[in-house]
Amino acid sequence: MNNTEMTQKSKNDYITKSHKYKAIVIGASAGGMDALKIILSNLPSNFVLSVIIVMHRHKDTDGYLEQSLDNECKMCVKQADEKEEIRGGVVYVAPPNYHLLIEDNGTFSMSVEGVVNYAHPSVDVVFESAADVYGQRLIGIILTGANKDGSQGLRKIKEAGDLTIVQSPETSEVADMPEAAIAAAKPDHVLALENIGPFLRKLESEG
Repeated sequence: MNNTEMTQKSKNDYITKSHKYKAIVIGASAGGMDALKIILSNLPSNFVLSVIIVMHRHKDTDGYLEQSLDNECKMCVKQADEKEEIRGGVVYVAPPNYHLLIEDNGTFSMSVEGVVNYAHPSVDVVFESAADVYGQRLIGIILTGANKDGSQGLRKIKEAGDLTIVQSPETSEVADMPEAAIAAAKPDHVLALENIGPFLRKLESEG
């Protein structure tokens, strides 16, 4: 690691340790790519929180999702890797055909266990592990989708004292996931899609 990398790492560590929130986890399914592009395009290049995305997709999907989001986003977007350290200011996307988990040491791990809520990766799996690791420094978001995955994970995030957001069903391409999350978790905020990105930017700027 060179001096520039060390300086940047120290800066990121300081920012995320001193900031009220440390990470954002986002779950999406049908209609999620367009919704994610709208949200991520609102976040600046110097956004300091980690953003971790789980979107339902076919097991043989290539890197099109990551590349498409990276083209629309000022932040770096990449697929999460096994044992990778989670850094502030980076958007991570769960790989297809694995459950993504967050470990106590701030790294990712992958699981090949069976599907959860008909999904692999499952939103519930990463939300629940994130709630355990980040305590009260997590923001959980459920977007458009066609099943109930994520509703119990968001409920766990809410019970941990973290901040919960759901895309309003009226602005969702498919309302099943938002409606299930609202019923299960009673989220702190139900926001129109176009308001989620600016809301996250405001939270981050307030520290």
